[in-house]
Amino acid sequence: MDARDNGASYSSGEEVSCSHNKLETQKQEADATVYMNFMKSHSCYDAVPVSCKLVIFDTTLQVKKAFFALVANGLRAAPLWDNKLQRFVGMLTITDFINILHCYYKSPMVQIYGLESHKIETWRDVYLYDPSQYLVSISPEARHRIHRLPVIDPESGNVLHILTHKRILKFLHIFGSKVPRPVFIQKQILELGIGTFRNIATIQQTASLYDALSIFVERRVSALPVVDERGKVVALYSRFDVINLAAQKTYNNLDITMEEAVRGRTCYVEGVITCYPDETLEAIIERIVKAEVHRLVLVDRAGVVKGIISLSDLLQALVLTPAGIDALLS
Repeated sequence: MDARDNGASYSSGEEVSCSHNKLETQKQEADATVYMNFMKSHSCYDAVPVSCKLVIFDTTLQVKKAFFALVANGLRAAPLWDNKLQRFVGMLTITDFINILHCYYKSPMVQIYGLESHKIETWRDVYLYDPSQYLVSISPEARHRIHRLPVIDPESGNVLHILTHKRILKFLHIFGSKVPRPVFIQKQILELGIGTFRNIATIQQTASLYDALSIFVERRVSALPVVDERGKVVALYSRFDVINLAAQKTYNNLDITMEEAVRGRTCYVEGVITCYPDETLEAIIERIVKAEVHRLVLVDRAGVVKGIISLSDLLQALVLTPAGIDALLS
């Protein structure tokens, strides 16, 4: 074989290698966008359950009664209807309850005036810069990034459902089996970097309940791992636990310790569902969907908190990042 033959052979091998690399890259790109394309091919209406509970509040309703109603129905939010304007004007959520408690609480000896006397419309006037703003919503056929949004029938104007991260991930989990399983879901969660691993918001069990509310307001987190002096997680206290204070009528004493607050819970408790850094993304998704929780606490083998993996983290990684969207709305 002369030099020309050697050269031809080398060139051919190089072309095969380049072609293989190109196919591998295309495969990886297709793999990464499987769930994004699945979500793009479905409307919001597809994710709406056949039967669901929905409560709507008139803005003239007392704030306290509205929160009692949320607790009684096991809901986290409700659309607000302004009868004068004849339109939906916003949402009342657990965050509002936390903000009211944090804003007006003085001591166990002083009644929380804002909660006891305000109507919803009064609270909106106090808290919102623009209380007349329209409700942000979507039609059933819309394809947008979503956190908690009412799905409204464009013809009747009726709210059909409130779409949340939890519902979207469950929809993806149930019907996503129809699409090819991407290879990356078999990778370890820490390797993929899905979740929050730095500056984790936790609270000592000796801290006060008011301290927890302050963290909810300032850090805008949805749950706090309650830890002992060694940093080991002993409980999880979420925003939903705060609204249960309304059901128990114990919101007038926020000076109690977190240990007392956790022990005194009588309503539904999400509990601490943990995971380890070496578990796969597939295992994480399976656990969070089956347990019907909003986050997993990532711990080491000693139970010390090392991170939080939330629904928004999973949706960010599975759907939004492949779509070129950097951060999920919160």
